[in-house]
Amino acid sequence: MFHNFGKLRKLSLVFCIMTAVILSACSNKETSGNADNAKKDGVTTLTFWHENTGVGEEAINDVVDAFNKKHKDIRVKAVYTAANESQNEKLLAAVAGGNPPDISWFDRFKIGSWASEGSLTDLTKYADRDGVTKDNYYPFAWDEATYKDKLYGIPVDTDARLLFYNKDAFKDAGLDPENPPKTISELEKAAEKLTIKDGNRFKRIGFIPWYNQGWLYSWGWGFGGDFYNKDKNIVTLNDPKIVESLKWIADYAKKYNVEDITGFTDSKGSGEMDPFITGQLAMHIGGNWSISGYLKYKPDLNYGVTPIPTPTGTDFTSWSGGMAVVVPKGAKHPDEAWEFVKFFGSEEGQELYNGKYKTLSVIDSVNEKLGYKKDPLFSQFINILPESHNRPVIPEGELLWNELSNAVDNAIHGNGKPGDLLKAANDKVNKSLK
Repeated sequence: MFHNFGKLRKLSLVFCIMTAVILSACSNKETSGNADNAKKDGVTTLTFWHENTGVGEEAINDVVDAFNKKHKDIRVKAVYTAANESQNEKLLAAVAGGNPPDISWFDRFKIGSWASEGSLTDLTKYADRDGVTKDNYYPFAWDEATYKDKLYGIPVDTDARLLFYNKDAFKDAGLDPENPPKTISELEKAAEKLTIKDGNRFKRIGFIPWYNQGWLYSWGWGFGGDFYNKDKNIVTLNDPKIVESLKWIADYAKKYNVEDITGFTDSKGSGEMDPFITGQLAMHIGGNWSISGYLKYKPDLNYGVTPIPTPTGTDFTSWSGGMAVVVPKGAKHPDEAWEFVKFFGSEEGQELYNGKYKTLSVIDSVNEKLGYKKDPLFSQFINILPESHNRPVIPEGELLWNELSNAVDNAIHGNGKPGDLLKAANDKVNKSLK
């Protein structure tokens, strides 16, 4: 489906250019980008598109209000736009039509593809001038906001993945709830003790490597592999360590019968019926956002979090994503827009946003101020962030994601050897990168 992904992206851009006039004409004042009269009485009004609702929107408004109070000559107006693919198309159409918003809320994962197409403003000169550097942020977050050593956004929040484990299930299985698995071998032994199976039906399953946030990124880096060679601009999906991690996943699927596991996962519930909450799943790889859900649906859930096990029980790592604020290409007021982007990425802006929304900041000192480092659960996520990775910032990031997902799906179902599957995926992505 994604064989000609690069060409499809270009065709998408052409389509957006053709439809830009129509979309711009149909948009109302609330969602239009730069108005011609954006500067009035010495005050420049900036439009900021975002996709947050609820507490997330309140957090953005707190940042906007604080900025507006500090800048009498700049007024930022936050405008909600729906969080879906049509929002991306709308923004791309606005850029193509020459009428984008001044600032946009943006998934860092997409910065590489958009920057490669010239759809984002290069912010490097502003950052260099004002002393905004990588040293201010967790390295992975800054790296994910850059493309070809140029800065295209300022990171604002982040996440991480760890192993969640049910302490009551550990006690029930005769395991020490204060000594979770650190090595792959320990993980396998714990999963075996935790699993209760009746025929082909799991009453409780100890662990599913690919479940929830158990993407290949979660395991490949943990096994010591690397997915991208930046100097050569090639992906390295057939790195021996990544192949080793996928082989382990495939062997696990075979041991517990992937069809039986699929039957379990297909019937799983959500919310209060989440299998981790109900005790049907003893361990899983999850993100920090899961904490709020568990607190809401089962506040007395007795669980812990720990780094994702590795073959050696050392060199723990994770991977992280998150959002950024960007200035779309063609924005009428890039100088003023930068001032807001810079403020949002400052300690003050980060404390306002992440403090209200209860998300992780990309600035270590802010996480400390917010008390995350003292929280028994959040502190584990904070501790892993300095060692966390970002997904490769390349135009074909989405293709890469899909190819890795397909390789895992085929491997666990026995449709090919892990090494062959990853080599095919590697060749496909690198061909598109040329």
